[in-house]
Amino acid sequence: MVKSEGNRCQRNCFNCPICTAPLSVNTIETENGGMPQGSFVLACAYCNWSSLEIGIQFDKPNNITGQLSKLKNGRVPITSQRGGRHIAAGEGSERRQQRAEEGEKLGPEEQFANLKSFYTSQLNDPSLNPLMTPSGDYGYSSPNALARIMSMYTGLGNYGKKAKAKSTVMREAYGTEEGVKILDPSEDADAILKMKQLGWDGMTSVAQRSAQTHPSRFLDNVRPVATLLRTKRSKRCRTCRHILVKPESKIQSTRFRIRLVALNYVPSMTLKPLQPASTNLEALRPLTTMQLLLTLSNPLFDPVRITLATPSYTPGRFQSKVTILCPQFDIGANTDVWDEALSGGSRSERSRRTTNDSSEGEKQAEAGKVWDKGRNWTTVVLEIATSSLHSLSKGPSTVGANDTPEELEEDEDVLEIPMFVRIEYETEPTGDEGGNVDKGRKEKRELAYWGVVGVGRIV
Repeated sequence: MVKSEGNRCQRNCFNCPICTAPLSVNTIETENGGMPQGSFVLACAYCNWSSLEIGIQFDKPNNITGQLSKLKNGRVPITSQRGGRHIAAGEGSERRQQRAEEGEKLGPEEQFANLKSFYTSQLNDPSLNPLMTPSGDYGYSSPNALARIMSMYTGLGNYGKKAKAKSTVMREAYGTEEGVKILDPSEDADAILKMKQLGWDGMTSVAQRSAQTHPSRFLDNVRPVATLLRTKRSKRCRTCRHILVKPESKIQSTRFRIRLVALNYVPSMTLKPLQPASTNLEALRPLTTMQLLLTLSNPLFDPVRITLATPSYTPGRFQSKVTILCPQFDIGANTDVWDEALSGGSRSERSRRTTNDSSEGEKQAEAGKVWDKGRNWTTVVLEIATSSLHSLSKGPSTVGANDTPEELEEDEDVLEIPMFVRIEYETEPTGDEGGNVDKGRKEKRELAYWGVVGVGRIV
């Protein structure tokens, strides 16, 4: 189990403060036998940043978080002033100036530790608040506290008859030893002077400052960022509760034990023009009829039967007419290439190459027939009549070449075809656990879904 504090790793996992890439622990010196010795540093393999740039080295290659928490930039050890005596409020100006100089040497962690120690000692003092516990809540479970509360409401006992002693008011923290840093007006002037000396290259960006636990303006003050902890989640099917995605349990592994992605079970669709020389999908001409080749590839190891359906006109303000010449066809199984060669599929491959080498204008598309077919793919023809982007108030015969198009919304001139795909195939049944499955029997399965085929942009 990984120990976490603030949702960050407490081991040796750190990210680069410059480019956020993972940091690795490298040694500075090695012996002749290749064994590491001497000091260790955190190095980035992407931007070549290392902890040497901020003056931090480590004595051991493990427990980097523990070593880093005890070092400042420049390998200065962190010294906390907790447990020191509290200075009276009426101390002289020389002492305050000395405390201000000491406050500059303390980092945010030391200041917070001193502040926490001071208020913990205040809460532990029973003379300040007898009902307050060290954890910060009222001790209603204490017998003495309950007796005092009951006597106040019931009137029993002598609570209230005695003269109550005035309790001491809890005072606020004061001074560096109690976690308060006195503001020094010269800090801003020093920061401006340092900006002029270092320039833009020595300053941190907004992203780099936001990633730091304690943001800093300068690159020499950044520190390695502990890696955020991430979870690995499994996904189940809503209907049958079958596990769809299950990652490996190992932290360093990015593989999946189970990965049933939908793209591995539905056919992939590609679209290209039948006559590439006269059709440009990036700039479709309005009020023209063109033919496109739609190719579907079968990822399954069983032959499938595909049924396509689409509206006669595309939805939207500018409607184009769409016709599928062969809406129902079969696709072969996704078998090995050698199986196709042994079964005589090479002849169909040679005929396909011969057809492609010949002029595509010689072959005419016919309704109810596929255009081309391969081992696990089939190509059919789509016929599209593009619409006009000119004013809809004019009739088709009154639209002129000098007419200006209407104000178009974003991507309104993009031609997209909604298509309903239905898949039917037979496969071997997957019986329940412990059940017997007949090897020769096959079960029929069906899958249907809606998809969108992007064609191009009408100009």
